[in-house]
Amino acid sequence: MPIVKVYSKKVCPYCVRAKALLDRKGVVYEEIDAEHDPDLRSWLVEATGQRTVPQIFVDGRSLGGFSDIDALDREGKLDPILRGEG
Repeated sequence: MPIVKVYSKKVCPYCVRAKALLDRKGVVYEEIDAEHDPDLRSWLVEATGQRTVPQIFVDGRSLGGFSDIDALDREGKLDPILRGEG
């Protein structure tokens, strides 16, 4: 199973939606609070080019935020990635 990490903040509706999507799929993920860690936020900007959360990584690969994984899911591309196939 791939390693899934969700970088989030406590009060963030898109974070809630991203975690709910992953939960519905039965994905085990590590949630990392990026709210009060400026070094972590800087790293996320460098790694993703985005300043927003959530940021979802699968095996170290950035998938983007909620809108990105939702689009992948609607296209039928998210499940293979979550199974380590893509």
